[in-house]
Amino acid sequence: MALFPWVTQAFAQAEWRCVATRDGIRVYAKTVPDSRIKAMKAECTLDAGSEQVISLLLDVKAAERWVCHTKSCRLVKRISDTELFYHTEVSLPWPLDNRDFVTHLKVVRHENDHLITIEAPAVPGILPPRNGIVRISSSINRWQIRPLPNGKVWVEYMLQVDPGGHIPAHIVNMFASRAPIETFQNMRKILAERKRAAY
Repeated sequence: MALFPWVTQAFAQAEWRCVATRDGIRVYAKTVPDSRIKAMKAECTLDAGSEQVISLLLDVKAAERWVCHTKSCRLVKRISDTELFYHTEVSLPWPLDNRDFVTHLKVVRHENDHLITIEAPAVPGILPPRNGIVRISSSINRWQIRPLPNGKVWVEYMLQVDPGGHIPAHIVNMFASRAPIETFQNMRKILAERKRAAY
């Protein structure tokens, strides 16, 4: 999911089509004008509160345990308790080059409807490129969290990105339909561990 780290006008121009379903996790795709890579969206219900999910998303190092294909993740700069920059390297199988990017993550709370949005686009110019790794300099990447009854939350993740370099589009799209499921499954495990540790 880090590689296919997703809504602006592009998301409104075509219909979402469900491409995978497992364990209550649904993954959707849609074509994007002037792009060979599809936009992706995944959604599910988590047995956790909004603040627990936000805390996990802000825990940069923890991403190595639950975000699919993440080789390393480190904090670059913390702006506040709800805004930071972090660097991620994504591990890809040989002969593909690994990818990396810097994310600008910011939590936005919508008080009227209790919706919480976490904007997390890739941004250029923060760190210099590294030899042998393809830099992803821009992406649309957004989490949305909405509280549900009984201490649960609905979570949606949207991604649009061009991974750059030489990767056939059909391989990118195939990985993008599978990675969100593995990521959400891992996310559930981490949240459950933290919930047990809190008691």
